[in-house]
Amino acid sequence: MADPTGSDGDDPTLTLYRLHGCPYCERVARRLERYDVSYRSRFVAGEHSRRDAVKRVAGTRSVPLLIDRDRGVTMPESGQIVEYLDRTYGTGAVDEEGI
Repeated sequence: MADPTGSDGDDPTLTLYRLHGCPYCERVARRLERYDVSYRSRFVAGEHSRRDAVKRVAGTRSVPLLIDRDRGVTMPESGQIVEYLDRTYGTGAVDEEGI
């Protein structure tokens, strides 16, 4: 089972920057959990202008934002992230999941 907090002693290589209650962020989190991928959640401020931590690592304040350190990937936008996760951690088949 994925540990979204990264508190299981391992240092997850994936970090998901997200908002509380954001359906796009939850879509990505569900996909990570489906593939049982350990990741670290970083919840950010709801106000776009206060997401400086996201801006520093990605050059954008948009969330969700996924960072996969092992593969050198930094990626915003839930649709692209889900496709990436399907290709990288899943079977490669992309299924549609409405939001």
